[in-house]
Amino acid sequence: IFAMFASAVDSEEDTSQFLTPVTLLIMFAFFAGFYSVNNPDGPLAFWASLIPFSSPIVMMVRIPFGIPLWEKILSLLLLYGTFILISVVAAKIYRVGILMYGKKPSLKEMFKWMRYK
Repeated sequence: IFAMFASAVDSEEDTSQFLTPVTLLIMFAFFAGFYSVNNPDGPLAFWASLIPFSSPIVMMVRIPFGIPLWEKILSLLLLYGTFILISVVAAKIYRVGILMYGKKPSLKEMFKWMRYK
């Protein structure tokens, strides 16, 4: 995700608008992991273990407490599927973004880049 956004910008100043949401996702994952230590079977721990951006952290907290096998498999499938999807999207954005030198992209424009052939 970081490489995808880095390919679309020219300077470090432009990266903050794209990296803030990604950083917030990582912070949410850490806080969900801290919460899961006290309540590993709670709703936040369960749903955060299925969200691909937080599942690696939250599942590592939940696994020692014993969770059903289907939750582990579902979490891994969602994580791998999201990885493949983001890799394809990142490749499209990288292919177009690397050629757009000097132009400051917006999120709306990056969504257009995803649809380019």
